[in-house]
Amino acid sequence: MIPNDIKITPELIASHGLKPDEYDRILELIGREPSFTELGIFSAMWNEHCSYKSSKKWLKTLPTKGPRVLQGPGENAGVVDIGDGQAVVFKMESHNHPSYIEPYQGAATGVGGILRDVFTMGARPVAAMNALRFGSPDHPRTRHLVSGVVSGVGGYGNSFGVPTVGGEVEFHPSYNGNCLVNAFAAGLADSDKIFLAKAEGVGLPVVYLGAKTGRDGVGGATMASAEFDDTIEEKRPTVQVGDPFTEKCLLEACLELMETGAVIAIQDMGAAGLTCSAVEMGASGDLGIELDLDKVPVREEHMTAYEMMLSESQERMLMVLRPEKEDQAKAIFTKWGLDFAIVGFTTDTLRFVVKHQGETVADLPIKKLGDEAPEYDRPWVEWEKLPVLDADDIAEPADYADVLTKLVGGANGASRRWVYEQYDTLIQSNTAAGPGGDSGVIRVDGTRKGLTFSVDVTPRYCKADPFEGGKQAVAEVWRNLTAVGSEPLAATDNLNFGNPEKPEIMGQFVGCIKGIGAACEQLEFPIVSGNVSLYNETYGEAILPTPAIGGVGLLPDVTVRATSAFKAAGEAIVVIGGAGTHLGCSQYLSEILGREEGAPPPVDLGAEKRRGTFVRQLIGTGRVTSVHDISSGGLGVALAEMAMSGKIGAKVAIDGPAHAVLFGEDQGRYVLTVDPDRLDAVLEDAIDNGIEAHHIGSTGGEELTVEGVLTISVAKLSAAHEDWFPTYMAAS
Repeated sequence: MIPNDIKITPELIASHGLKPDEYDRILELIGREPSFTELGIFSAMWNEHCSYKSSKKWLKTLPTKGPRVLQGPGENAGVVDIGDGQAVVFKMESHNHPSYIEPYQGAATGVGGILRDVFTMGARPVAAMNALRFGSPDHPRTRHLVSGVVSGVGGYGNSFGVPTVGGEVEFHPSYNGNCLVNAFAAGLADSDKIFLAKAEGVGLPVVYLGAKTGRDGVGGATMASAEFDDTIEEKRPTVQVGDPFTEKCLLEACLELMETGAVIAIQDMGAAGLTCSAVEMGASGDLGIELDLDKVPVREEHMTAYEMMLSESQERMLMVLRPEKEDQAKAIFTKWGLDFAIVGFTTDTLRFVVKHQGETVADLPIKKLGDEAPEYDRPWVEWEKLPVLDADDIAEPADYADVLTKLVGGANGASRRWVYEQYDTLIQSNTAAGPGGDSGVIRVDGTRKGLTFSVDVTPRYCKADPFEGGKQAVAEVWRNLTAVGSEPLAATDNLNFGNPEKPEIMGQFVGCIKGIGAACEQLEFPIVSGNVSLYNETYGEAILPTPAIGGVGLLPDVTVRATSAFKAAGEAIVVIGGAGTHLGCSQYLSEILGREEGAPPPVDLGAEKRRGTFVRQLIGTGRVTSVHDISSGGLGVALAEMAMSGKIGAKVAIDGPAHAVLFGEDQGRYVLTVDPDRLDAVLEDAIDNGIEAHHIGSTGGEELTVEGVLTISVAKLSAAHEDWFPTYMAAS
């Protein structure tokens, strides 16, 4: 008989995020009333954050395999072969709810968690990115959140010692009550030395490693699967507290231990802490696990079994070790000043047994907790097809130069330098290109190779048409990796949505997944890892659907790549992919006219692939001097960004409605600069490849001029571009 000194009431069940029918299922599975600790275990394992119960059906439809994929979804991170016996290991995860409640620690522990996901696989982290979304700049909480989140990301990543090489920061009123903090990390490992979470062997020691367990983060995974309301401040104790210096020691100790051959299985204690790590290790290996909580290192007195099982204290690992290597393993962790404790063993019972102070406080079927959590086919509704807006339907500006200045100098177009200069972008000394370009680039130490990284999504597209928005998110990242000359290898996703129990929100999710899947299939860009964050709502108001995509690319030679800055005067400017026509859902429409309407630009995946392949070939053969993809803000913003980056002006001529040509966001397009002597050959090759290419002007001077439309100094654009963020953050 399991002791249960706390009465299980409907109110207690609801407070654990469990629906009445889910509790009934628990009763059916175990044949009795659960103990309080068991209720907490089920709550942790069956919430959205751990079980993916609303999304699993659709996640299974994503393409996850490819010739380079060594490990797809299901482990701590995805693994992709990069040749020469090496692999890149990467993943992206959210820490949205904790970061809204306590921005510094929420963001910091988000970074810590994703780094552990990577080195748990046996990889040394080499690069990080983040995708941040905040409410309207004039919302009273936004500046506080930006300051805390950026400080948290930098405080943890800088101290741990991993370069932040890319990311994005966006503002929109839909995030007023629910910011998004999506953290990405990548590491390098030997492709034949990847460590998994699957436990193997009976009677083997289960070992607790790292920092001590405290009460911070208790119930964090359940909180992450709840909407916000007036009780938000009460949730502050569920936010974890991080220590990057302990995590650095944990990294070194784990990698040293892995070299000894002692590790059979390893799992990060992330969401749901000891519960999730132990259950996942046992269930994936078709084994049982027995834990003795009296042996768990704790930093607070009188902790209950419930608290220990659900604590999300940071910098902790769980391993199954070879018994003969126990003394060697303990010596390594003692050397690094970390706890090492045998807290249990594997069994052949398929039971998850937890003991505390001489009593059995949990005895549950381990597969029912993990592999057989509820899986829902939520009702969803098709999104309304919005009309395509003609250029004639949208007003032209009276002053094009003023509009361009506002686009590059507004909240969503201004330089993010204020943000990324708070991150260490150069530590490890392998950063070849940091934040600010199309993709971050690092050298693969000891080789000529480079790895490229980008993260992107356009939520306003996803709201207007989830299918096209999902396609565009993948295509944009693929294009960013292509624009520096790299071969896009694979992607990770972070799917941020509102309440999936609302059919319209579930429709957004389904549409985006279908779009992501279509793009990944066509572009041969598989999803190898990821995360789903649902219930991003406050008072019933959902965020924009935000399926962030993080991508990784490979450069055979890191010195052979393109940048997005004009290089010299007198070079020809070429647009690949045709003129801009599409202003629906555009940044111009939103930021300048204050309208969010119309269909987003469609993504022709066949054309996307042909154009990208052609651009990579041009870069690889050294026939272009700079490349920049055309995205938010259209051609006008792309030209301005290239001019500002290179401190060189340009003069171009356009044909057609000027606002559509300059600010239209038609997809699959690039701006190239070419030596004039090579221009004709490049244009002829484009024709031979069935690709539309137009010579529109040349670089030079100190002004950006569009004939008959605008002339503005590059210095004035740069001043506006660089000024917004520091001015905003300095305001009281």
